[in-house]
Amino acid sequence: MTKKLRLGILFGGRSGEHDVSLTSAASVLKALDPAKYEVVPIGITRDGSWRVGPAAEKLLPEGGHHSSAAEKFLPGVLKSGTPVIASADPTTPQLVPMNSASLAKSRPQIDVIFPVLHGTFGEDGTLQGLLELAGIPYVGAGVVASATGMDKDVMKRLFRDAGLPVVRWVLVLRSEWEGEPAGVRNLIEKEIGYPLFVKPANLGSSVGISKVRSARELKAALDLAAQYDRKILVECAVDAREIECAVLGNDNPQASVPGEIIPVNEFYDYEAKYVKEGSNIIIPARLTHRQTKRVKEYSVRAFHAIDCAGMARVDFLLDRKNSKVFVNEINTIPGFTPISMYPKMWEATGVPYAQLLDRLIELALERHREKLRTNFTFQPPK
Repeated sequence: MTKKLRLGILFGGRSGEHDVSLTSAASVLKALDPAKYEVVPIGITRDGSWRVGPAAEKLLPEGGHHSSAAEKFLPGVLKSGTPVIASADPTTPQLVPMNSASLAKSRPQIDVIFPVLHGTFGEDGTLQGLLELAGIPYVGAGVVASATGMDKDVMKRLFRDAGLPVVRWVLVLRSEWEGEPAGVRNLIEKEIGYPLFVKPANLGSSVGISKVRSARELKAALDLAAQYDRKILVECAVDAREIECAVLGNDNPQASVPGEIIPVNEFYDYEAKYVKEGSNIIIPARLTHRQTKRVKEYSVRAFHAIDCAGMARVDFLLDRKNSKVFVNEINTIPGFTPISMYPKMWEATGVPYAQLLDRLIELALERHREKLRTNFTFQPPK
């Protein structure tokens, strides 16, 4: 009998996307094959404390049966799970109970981590750096790709340097907006003009994003974005269709069939994504053969541009006026909720949800083996 992989599902976190993470993690938990995985739920509270819950085998579906148990179980881990400290030392136990470090010595090591964390302190390279130090294989992008994929300004610079089309944007620092509001306003109106979008540079799920149609709306939008980041992205608003494409792989990634979001609101904001019903998803997107080919090509190029690994969802803007395709952003830990586009696009491409999870875990272990081939010591010649 093949030994089960001890899989840590990491969820929650300190970002504004904490609740989205719980929903994604519950979906992942329910879809895992109990014959393949011994699942260890690892929750991070809103204030950053780590908690480990009991083994989740009883929650895993038998024969594909889905239960609501995971939605109830995961918040319980955050509330009453064992407090632990995550070790960055690869020679020590990975998760050390805070009340008695000696107890950790009897706990089996985790074979691979599946981070289902969105936003800051989870998708931005900080967690990935900890896992690299600890020597633990993990699903998804590494430190550099995670950090650049989260920072929309750096991301767009890399896309632009890779020859990918992006909309016009300017970067505003929170300190600049607070210190010289008139100068910032003049810069934005000169370089971008109305209508425009204001976004925190380092956040996802459309948290803190505003569409600004006139000068009187600009201050409130900048103030809102400044609550979530010191870097604020201001970009030209395009009357566009919202197209998405999923990427899977490491050095030789593949792109899924594209999908299209028709939001219930004016644009695909947090409310339209997670709260308000009525947004429509079309998979495959109604694109010409040429447009589909271009979206898939750009998706793989965007994946390579930030040196991504494992998975990513690439979002596009398709200009209604001239059909020009713009790369909007890349998400290195896309949503895994029941309505999330990433798994839905792969399902439409012929990769069911459970098989997709298996493949992502395989890619994590493959990438870790590749890292182990690297020589980290050097002996100068005598």
